[in-house]
Amino acid sequence: VMWEPMGDGKKIISLADNNILLWDLQESSAKAVLSSSAALEGKGQLKFTSGRWSPHHNCTQIATANDTTVRGWDTRSMRQIYCIENAHGQLVRDLDFNPNKQYYLASCGDDCKVKFWDTRNVTEPVKTLEEHSHWVWNVRYNHSHDQLILTGSSDSRVILSNMVSISSEPLGHMVDDDELSDQEDQHQEDKIKEPLQDSVIATYEEHEDSVYAVEWSSADPWLFASLSYDGRLVINRVPRALKYHILL
Repeated sequence: VMWEPMGDGKKIISLADNNILLWDLQESSAKAVLSSSAALEGKGQLKFTSGRWSPHHNCTQIATANDTTVRGWDTRSMRQIYCIENAHGQLVRDLDFNPNKQYYLASCGDDCKVKFWDTRNVTEPVKTLEEHSHWVWNVRYNHSHDQLILTGSSDSRVILSNMVSISSEPLGHMVDDDELSDQEDQHQEDKIKEPLQDSVIATYEEHEDSVYAVEWSSADPWLFASLSYDGRLVINRVPRALKYHILL
């Protein structure tokens, strides 16, 4: 079940087997009214594994995963707007939209990969991360700083990555030209010309079993939690040096 990410929260999407159902809470406070629906059609037992409601486009788009395929849907017509067949070599486990870049979507799956897509051109992923050694259960964009990506996997690890090249601030924090001397100006220009480096910031190995969920705090952008089959919830912070590097 997914609540509408923006607006007055009067709409809910639910995924059940091969059906997408859009519910409206406007009519009555006691009962949700089914306003529209769509079904996956094809051979075999088709079943949704996960879904994500886009915070962009006035909340009229959702993305769903079934088997190895990722699909985009328009909630106004309940029609498919894009389809990424074989998005992953095995089952797609999770999806997340970039909060600041409207066409960017992350997916992860049982092929141990995390992929980043531009939904306007789905023939190839924009980037692929291959840092985990087992199924990747979860991928989450930081709500405030979209270069920070969190992933959790059955390899018992949580990985924090810095995907700066496909973030909304690919050149980092820009300095006003008036504040720079000629020498600094030249240095700044050289810095901008340097290729952007995507990297793994930290790998957290506090868990003893599969990590099934990772989530950023909605109150503190530098705080995140992970939940594992070992029965423990672990809360961590983004390393301080990186926090200041992003802010300053």
